[in-house]
Amino acid sequence: MTKISNKLISVLFPCVAIIVACNNNKTTEENTKAILDTVSLSNKNFALAYQDGSKIVATSIDTMKQISFGGATDPAISPDGNKLAYTVTDSAGHRGIWIADMESKSQLQLQVNSGNYYQAMWSPGGKSVAFNQFNSKNLWKIGIIKTDNTDYVMLDSASKINVYAPTWKNENELIGHDLTNLYTFNRSGKLTDTKNIATLIGKAFSIASNNHFFYSKDGQKLIFNAGNSDVLEGLTGPAEAVYILDLTSKKINRISPEGMNVPYVFVTADDRIFYSGAEKPFTDSKIYVADLNGSIKTIVDRGTNPTGALK
Repeated sequence: MTKISNKLISVLFPCVAIIVACNNNKTTEENTKAILDTVSLSNKNFALAYQDGSKIVATSIDTMKQISFGGATDPAISPDGNKLAYTVTDSAGHRGIWIADMESKSQLQLQVNSGNYYQAMWSPGGKSVAFNQFNSKNLWKIGIIKTDNTDYVMLDSASKINVYAPTWKNENELIGHDLTNLYTFNRSGKLTDTKNIATLIGKAFSIASNNHFFYSKDGQKLIFNAGNSDVLEGLTGPAEAVYILDLTSKKINRISPEGMNVPYVFVTADDRIFYSGAEKPFTDSKIYVADLNGSIKTIVDRGTNPTGALK
């Protein structure tokens, strides 16, 4: 997909600069096909959000409408495609999460008990976000808050450990990990399940704090990215890939192809797997979407950290 930006209108806000790009000319068949084939959102304004260098981009299904946010990271599009959560770092190095309405362009900072919180993950219903936050004990925890700044909760049942990379198992449960164990919490913060990661996926993988785990909609599969033993010439650091664990058969299938490094994966509540990966020389990352059967399509020719709205 090639971005369209024939006409730019710049709107400045206190935290970030928003650039709205609209093109009234007919898009090329290739561009239209690329996005329509992968994200079918006939009644939604925006379908995909991702990082493009120093800015984040949200795009509509036909690429006729795009919004770019300068000075922001961690794009997270809401399930209905109408809002965007993102992280802003201030001059003192404090990170915080903001929510923008992509039609009105109004913005709201989430108010939580932390000076360092980032990487929002929308609940399946789109009313709340989960995120990582640094607490008063200098530990990483998972926070939840509604987008109107109510019902803030910090999930702190396992208070002596860091818990990273929150994702939603369903509307009422979240998961995170501490590099060793995979934890399930309910919305009130109660720890309801603990699974050893090595027991789940084997010892051949390495887990970092930014690796995410997602349950499929039916709860029968676990989708994740992790370090592996691939030796990729020219790559600095361990290679990573996307995998699916069938929790019944215990079989693990690799989704991303060999020769590609995949440091980021995101799974929608309707089981579409978005990921960004780079091949040799590992300088330009593309964005792909896959299904649970491993069918893959390229949707953006330059970008990282994708999130998708629901169909």
